[in-house]
Amino acid sequence: MIRSIAVVIVCLLMVASGCSKGTQNPAATASPETPKISSETVVKVAVQPVEIPAGGSNEATVRLTIQPGYHINANPATYPYLKATELDVTDTDEISMDYTYYPNPQVKKFAFADQPLRVYEGEIQLKVLLNADKKAAKGNRPVNCKLSVQACDDKLCYPPATIDVVIPVVIK
Repeated sequence: MIRSIAVVIVCLLMVASGCSKGTQNPAATASPETPKISSETVVKVAVQPVEIPAGGSNEATVRLTIQPGYHINANPATYPYLKATELDVTDTDEISMDYTYYPNPQVKKFAFADQPLRVYEGEIQLKVLLNADKKAAKGNRPVNCKLSVQACDDKLCYPPATIDVVIPVVIK
């Protein structure tokens, strides 16, 4: 009986000492190089320069690449509580935006949603029609934009993010 009590005490001491050291959570010990998943890390943006004659217009292409295994909400989003992909172009005195074309979405069913969702996956292109004022001086003119996205995987959606985008415009 005394031996049984001693064994129980030793076991309790071993458990207590193990608890005081804490348990290692693999996610908590991830290396500093492991990137945190967020809407802005899932989406990469590439923009080609666009030439516009003074008084004319031309279409700029903003290419979005979404990491495999993720999607972003289409424009328009399926539900009001989901953040649609949206490119907000800041007009200047010399350059203004006429419209933004959003591509046709994929419609996919996900476990976390009752209805299929309109989404973008892989690589998509947003088209922006830009107009140059007829008095615009020749030369380089950066057009600042804000890209709003909400990335999701097959289980959850990440907080929306805003990505700064610059469309390099050359007035001819």
